[in-house]
Amino acid sequence: MKFGPLPVRDAAGAVLAHALAAGDRRFRKAHRLTDADVDFLAANGVRDVVVAKLSPDDLDEDAAATRIAGAMQFTGIETKAATTGRVNLHAASAGVFTVDKVLVDRLNAIDPAITLATVAAYRTVEKGDMVATVKIIPFAVDRALVERAKGLLAASEVFAVHAFRPRTVGLIQTVLPLVKESVLAKTARITEARLSHTHGTIGEEVRTAHETEPVAAAIERLSAANDMVIVFGASALCDFDDVIPAAIRKAGGEVLRAGMPVDPGNLLVIGRIAGKPVIGAPGCARSPKENGFDWVLDRLMAGLDVTDADIAGMGVGGLLMEIQTRPQPRETARRFEAAGVEAIVLAAGRSSRMGGPNKLMAHFAGEPLIRRTVERALEAAVARTVVVTGHQAARIRDALEGVDAVIVHNPDYASGLAGSLRTGIAAVSEEAAGALILLGDMPAVSSADLDRLVAAFADAGGRATVRATHGGKRGNPVILPRALFSEVARLEGDTGARHLVESGLTPVVDVEIGAGAAIDVDTPEALESAGGVLQD
Repeated sequence: MKFGPLPVRDAAGAVLAHALAAGDRRFRKAHRLTDADVDFLAANGVRDVVVAKLSPDDLDEDAAATRIAGAMQFTGIETKAATTGRVNLHAASAGVFTVDKVLVDRLNAIDPAITLATVAAYRTVEKGDMVATVKIIPFAVDRALVERAKGLLAASEVFAVHAFRPRTVGLIQTVLPLVKESVLAKTARITEARLSHTHGTIGEEVRTAHETEPVAAAIERLSAANDMVIVFGASALCDFDDVIPAAIRKAGGEVLRAGMPVDPGNLLVIGRIAGKPVIGAPGCARSPKENGFDWVLDRLMAGLDVTDADIAGMGVGGLLMEIQTRPQPRETARRFEAAGVEAIVLAAGRSSRMGGPNKLMAHFAGEPLIRRTVERALEAAVARTVVVTGHQAARIRDALEGVDAVIVHNPDYASGLAGSLRTGIAAVSEEAAGALILLGDMPAVSSADLDRLVAAFADAGGRATVRATHGGKRGNPVILPRALFSEVARLEGDTGARHLVESGLTPVVDVEIGAGAAIDVDTPEALESAGGVLQD
């Protein structure tokens, strides 16, 4: 392949390197020029174009990506059609993703033109989630390199999604005099919710004294009637011969490991009785927030074995919550509850810079952008999520079908951003201490990013404005404290919250959340660069 400027009269069959406008036509990047295109460009004064000229030994980017993806061996994964040199692969069902890292590394070492990226090993994924992508970097690649990649991939399975299997779980909770009934009831509810996500159910719950003998008897009985047993101790594990590991052994089982290098989750115990898993849950598993217990439970629910060596290997990446904005991970839930933040997702705009299509309906990994954004908000540590609609409100509602969010409509959306902010703030609960303002067109912002903002708001006592930054550049989302709600009600036209943030009415806390704070998708080029696909 040859790349560079070429006289337009010699460019038939070449691929445009950049978007090009001439006369009344616009040619998109990667468009293959025809003889008629060349005649039109020349007639409209275009002398030279920057192109990629393929040789007979080259495969164009889509063909190369398709062939490489087609050679892969995998389970529980579906491929999408190639576009812009990319083939995306998606989970066919909810489950746990596994990958042969050595094989992926070998593929990526063949040539920089050929790339394969995946999500992290053992990540829990939902049906439809993108788990891997094959991307050809240039417009074409030598077919000999593609054949090398195909030969490598034919050797073994490169990755898989192990689907969650319906399983029944016996739940044991031990009791001491200071353990409240409300704690036990909440633990059962949270455990049931965790299991429902992986198609599991609680077969039976038993409560016993926090002593080896009764716990052992309960383990023996529930393991015979269920696929797995989970034990919540009234007192945290403090020795490898403490009540739960001792009870597993007394019931005739074996303890595979007590303690794990994941925080929160250090005090987990895992054992086995008659081939069935028994988990001694750490105290953090009484909270719905992610912890080491989830890592072990999800693998087991997907039919994957969890060994002593597996848990020993979880240390890198196992420090889940000890980050700058969360200096005391065991206090996180309390701080979030105190924060009292509700999210407002702004989804009323007309996408005028898109030239027609609604950017919020663009698909990212097969999912509308607005649904992706709202789901990120729902996964974050906010008490409630409000979505403000306007332009194409019915389409937005349809895209959010089944999503647990409050939808309110701004009939005056055409007048600008202020009306949507006023509508959203008016829908926030009276008890909310702050409102997290989230633009609907920020595909790279994660629920973890939002949690960092909420944590900073809680640390500031709910009195400061919290603003996301990336590399020191100020951006979105922002959290407005209740003290500014009345000021929002006075906004008019296309005015956002920026001047309120900078007004000095409240302290401002900047929180670095990474690249997501700097990425929106206002133009077709920006959306394509971010991985989105416009819909009609």
